[in-house]
Amino acid sequence: MAMDVMPQQGPDSGRPPEPSPQDPYVLPAEGATAVPPPPPTLRTTLRRAAFGAVAAGVLLAGALVAVDDVDGRPKEPGPVERAEAAATAGSPASLSDLTALIGDRQKWAESHPKDAPSLATLGTAYVEWARRSADTAYYARAEQALKRSLEAQPGERGNGAAWLGLAALANARHDFLAAKRWGETVKKQQPKAWNVYPVLIDAYTGLGDQKAATAATETFGELRKGVPALARTADLYRGNGWREDALATARETADRATQPAEKAEALHRLGELAWERGEPEEALAQFDAALRTDAAQYASLAGRARALAALDRTDEALAAYQSALEKLPRPQYALELGELYESLGLDGDARTQYAKLREMVAAAKKDGVDESLVLARFEADHGEPEAAVELLRAQWRGQHRSAAVADALGWALHRAGKSEEGLEYAQLAADTGVRNASYAYHLGVIQRELADYGPARRNLEQAVRTNPAFSPLAAPLAQEALDALGEPPPGGPGDMQPPPPPAPEPEPEPAKKPEQEKKPEAPAPAPSRTAAVKSPSPTASPSAPSSASPSASKSP
Repeated sequence: MAMDVMPQQGPDSGRPPEPSPQDPYVLPAEGATAVPPPPPTLRTTLRRAAFGAVAAGVLLAGALVAVDDVDGRPKEPGPVERAEAAATAGSPASLSDLTALIGDRQKWAESHPKDAPSLATLGTAYVEWARRSADTAYYARAEQALKRSLEAQPGERGNGAAWLGLAALANARHDFLAAKRWGETVKKQQPKAWNVYPVLIDAYTGLGDQKAATAATETFGELRKGVPALARTADLYRGNGWREDALATARETADRATQPAEKAEALHRLGELAWERGEPEEALAQFDAALRTDAAQYASLAGRARALAALDRTDEALAAYQSALEKLPRPQYALELGELYESLGLDGDARTQYAKLREMVAAAKKDGVDESLVLARFEADHGEPEAAVELLRAQWRGQHRSAAVADALGWALHRAGKSEEGLEYAQLAADTGVRNASYAYHLGVIQRELADYGPARRNLEQAVRTNPAFSPLAAPLAQEALDALGEPPPGGPGDMQPPPPPAPEPEPEPAKKPEQEKKPEAPAPAPSRTAAVKSPSPTASPSAPSSASPSASKSP
């Protein structure tokens, strides 16, 4: 079925309306775990728990749609109703509709400060706005609205919507362990509530628990059919490295999506998959389609920038990155733009972006958001690798053991001169099955440093084959490291060769004449260079087999 891609105007307002001075929900951030999850043994009466504000949205949207206008035609839903309907379906709302919903709930809460469902809706909407706009200040507002909701109606007395809002907030702040606790509390009480599973999928994925994430995704698909379940399934396949299944499911998601924000998200996913396959032209087409469908799909601006850089359209790539950072100021984009500048020899511009990255990470930390992963990636390649190791060890101790954290920790350890320890984590990232050229590159460089040349060659080949332009800085270094290793020995490893045929029985030689002399044997052929690379002598230096510069081994 052909995809119907319709253009969509941007949101009417750049951000939700500011609360009035009397709004009690604007307080300093205290972190996602400021309200400790209740013990799992609590008895509850959660007949309406998991649906809370969503159920209220269903009733309100349904009632408004059912009302006839004066001329007898059904009344068209407004932006508030559309946002509630999207939440009810488990789909993203447009930013303009989300802005309208926030304004509506803010106004209602001023005159109804004890309306727990409305406060839960407001808090959850704040979380979504902050996530979609990268305005982390809204996380503090979300926390306070959700806490007020629980004060008005505790979770164990039916306010599961507020608990789920706190789980979504914890995920957004990268506190996946807290998100897991909140989500599992609701799941134990309402295992058939479909809306608990998206927050659990995000939490399990952030913790690197693939088995639990897979089970949650399957249950979500059983309870909630349609586009939301297909989108989650495509993400699951992508995370497991099942590229063909991910692509087929992502295409079906885009074909079946109807609302602009939902379709744009599906098109963005297709762009990401194309980028990971090393197809920048296809990726660019999908990101452009996403932006035509919903101009507020700001993540596609950064996707366009990556694809344009891979196509050597650097001026356009720089402009796209700058636009992405203006609309969606995420530290990751600042890092990518800085590395693009550095690859072009614009070191001053690169340093400016790296300084902005540090500022953004510090500001996010004040709002309770943990950006340790992106900061550690920056430190490993452009700052202090030891600081990166410290940041990532803390993540690992906190059970944040995703493939991304494992890869980053392995690389940071290598950059800090601890390649043997780094190998363990880099291998863990690769063993998840995810198809990521950067992971393969990191693993290959570490193996090369440890003189494990066969696996190093395979992983470096995988990196450049998977996506030859995966990074403006690292991709050329991956090719250089691969070239320096040379070709593998002819015929493959010796232990893989068939045994030689048995030698024939020697025939009796005639008696030699006394004056006949034995001819000298032909000298044995000199061993090839590649054979020497495969079997270095015990005293050889780890870097001896190649003429690569130190940067090829210690490269980012």
